[in-house]
Amino acid sequence: MLDQFTIATKGGIVLWSKAYAPITHRPVDSLVQDVLIQSTRLDSSSSSKYHAGTYSLQWTFANELNVIFIAVYQKILQLPYLEDLLHHVKKHFVTRFEQEIKLLVDSECTVFPDFSDFEQEFEQVWRAVEDRETKERISGRQGGVPRKFEDTKKFQTTAKGAKLELEELAQSSEMDLGRKTGGKMRSWNERGIAASDDSKGVTAASKKGKKGKKAKENRVWDGQVTKESMKALDFSSEKDSEHEGGSHAIASLVDERARGERTADGIYEVADVAERSVSGDSDSFVLLGDSALDNKEDSNDRAASGGGIFGIFKSLTSGRVLTADVLAEPMARMREHLANKNVAADVAEEICQTVARGMIGVRVGGLQNIRRLVEQSMETALTRILTPVSSTDIIRDIEQAQLQHRPYTMAFVGVNGVGKSTNLSKVCYWLVQNNKRVLIAACDTFRSGAVEQLRVHVRNLRALSESNQNVEIFERGYGKDSATIAKDAIAFGAANSFDVVLIDTAGRMQDNEPLMRALAKLVSVNSPDKILFVGEALVGNEAVDQLEKFNQALRDFSGQSKPRHIDGIILTKFDTIDDRVGAALSMTYTTGQPIIFVGTGQTYTDLRKMNVSQVIRALLRV
Repeated sequence: MLDQFTIATKGGIVLWSKAYAPITHRPVDSLVQDVLIQSTRLDSSSSSKYHAGTYSLQWTFANELNVIFIAVYQKILQLPYLEDLLHHVKKHFVTRFEQEIKLLVDSECTVFPDFSDFEQEFEQVWRAVEDRETKERISGRQGGVPRKFEDTKKFQTTAKGAKLELEELAQSSEMDLGRKTGGKMRSWNERGIAASDDSKGVTAASKKGKKGKKAKENRVWDGQVTKESMKALDFSSEKDSEHEGGSHAIASLVDERARGERTADGIYEVADVAERSVSGDSDSFVLLGDSALDNKEDSNDRAASGGGIFGIFKSLTSGRVLTADVLAEPMARMREHLANKNVAADVAEEICQTVARGMIGVRVGGLQNIRRLVEQSMETALTRILTPVSSTDIIRDIEQAQLQHRPYTMAFVGVNGVGKSTNLSKVCYWLVQNNKRVLIAACDTFRSGAVEQLRVHVRNLRALSESNQNVEIFERGYGKDSATIAKDAIAFGAANSFDVVLIDTAGRMQDNEPLMRALAKLVSVNSPDKILFVGEALVGNEAVDQLEKFNQALRDFSGQSKPRHIDGIILTKFDTIDDRVGAALSMTYTTGQPIIFVGTGQTYTDLRKMNVSQVIRALLRV
């Protein structure tokens, strides 16, 4: 545990400091006196150690800026991650405040820069380095289990090892001899005599009460399915269902740390993506690369190629007034940076134009001003793109449908394998937490196991709900018309006072015209309140093409004067894309429809909402 961390110039000016425990005897002053003033170890640019009383101090230099980074901790402690911590804190601090530090040494500087907002970033770096060291220690402990002495070659050279080896050789030779003897061919006469003797022996043994020869067992051929094995694999009985619904199995269906929160009105809301930290690791914070400060030219080249968006604007900090000509080159680099985040070209152009309009005519005097301008301009652009044109308050829409004495219907559409049924069950869990009765219509009558999958979800959701009657399934088997099944399910839901009907559809490729016509028929016949397109986040802009063609098919094949279109988007596997959130922007920009939820895992609570600030942080991330 650290007692203090201090960042100062070699001249003695403290830039930033954080104490985690009361410090006595001023160990940092002792370091300055013995190391900086007397220069006993000043030539070392790597981290070094110094002892002062009960404290140990470890430090490293940023020689190009004459800045020293000092960590103070108790001498009795062993902190193996400390050198890595100093290394990464130096990278983050210098990358963020390089211009301010340079201005500080300028003789014309009259205002001391504010470094206080570095505290949050320092905590994130510390937590990330500490977590990484813990993982490496655990993995090394698991992978480095020593072998037993009996498993080594040295054991074979001992008397005991040699004896065991001879016994194994003897056993193997006896087995080989038995196989050779057993393999000798016998004549038909010998076989008959042997069979007669065996039968007499069995009869005599049974009469005398002695143990006779074991009766021959039926051979079980490989791949043959017996009644016992079929019975063991049958999980459809009520007994097995009750067994699987035990407390242990139910606990694995939800992640308590990933639950959302209830509002003052008692409505259960899922958490934002930016709040996801349920695993306890540092995945939400990315340490800068090891070579970020090794070479100035490499840093500029990486900034120009998308390594960090604020490095693009470093050349604009000379205090001049920004014009369109001055911003032309940085905007071109910014477009390339956004393209590396999977942002479509037209969306990147829209963002760059908005950022440029917010910066033209502004006189800037430091990188912090540039940072604020870029963040504000990007927030304006992304807010305009991500602001929905239709209602996203599904709970309110459900209550409006209840006033009309009908169930609220939602259809889930998308290509194969994106997770429609899984995310339908997550949405169902969210609705059940809001005390809604849900009917799931099994309209995927093509894929084998689709109905059974929904049955399992319904069984699990019933076990998780306070009332087992809150979730039911409506099914008609396979090979039937999905539009008719959906119509019957809606009628059944209205007759039995269900609040919501969730329609699960079969996955289909966007270029398959017969299946797209069937989907358009389902939508035209049943007119669901909300059509949700389920797409994968990891396929990038391919999801945009899928969304456009689904929309086009609903318009072309509906046969109505006012055809329906996609009303919202659910983006699955969002936890697999790191900071490449461009596909989410592109899908919203293309259709004008909002991203209702994003899927971030496999439990029922792994459902999130997107927010503008999270997208901005991902796009600006180095």
